[in-house]
Amino acid sequence: MAVLTFELPDGSTREVDVVQVLNAGYAGRSQDDVAAHVAELAELGVPGPSVTPALYPVSPYLAQQTEHVAVQHGRTSGEAEWALVVAEDGELLLTAACDHTDRDLEVHGVAWSKNAGPDVLARRAWRLADVESRLDELTLRAWVSHDGTETEIQTGTLAELLAPAYWVDVLRTRGELTPGTVLISGTIPMAPGVDQFADSWRVELADPTGGDAISLAYDVRPMPEPIG
Repeated sequence: MAVLTFELPDGSTREVDVVQVLNAGYAGRSQDDVAAHVAELAELGVPGPSVTPALYPVSPYLAQQTEHVAVQHGRTSGEAEWALVVAEDGELLLTAACDHTDRDLEVHGVAWSKNAGPDVLARRAWRLADVESRLDELTLRAWVSHDGTETEIQTGTLAELLAPAYWVDVLRTRGELTPGTVLISGTIPMAPGVDQFADSWRVELADPTGGDAISLAYDVRPMPEPIG
């Protein structure tokens, strides 16, 4: 399984042996907006969920702290998200994440597409308790690069997504609020007209009040053509 290491603001570190990864989907706080998004995706051939919000189990080894993501073709892209990480003794951490998804596979099954690429996590984290009082003020942004030119593709606040407390209750009810669990939040809308099939992705989770930001970045590397 994956082992992730997070540095906290006080300089201490937490090593997390990942045993379970769950990707939330259709997790906007406004379910009217979610319904509209489901309809938009249906026009692209992406099957809608049976319920919203949805929750997709992902292979634990797909939780990675990496600067490089290998892909099989040119139609894969990331999604700016936050991640809730259950560390030892049940300590809850919050960090930035990017769910790299196979868009061609997505039309055949969202769960399949989530398992075709990694969930990239930042190397720094906050204790959830330290930012919980101002979660809705935290900002989430993403940029993509094409031929060295960076463009913002996502920007919003955590107020647009279901709060970590919602998912803590879900995990507790399922008996899964246990060390080694990683939950990825679901994403915010992408800017229209920006090409998501990029050479690289960068995601930032920022705390304007605290003056701190957690970020990650990775490049997208095509694999060689298969033989046979």
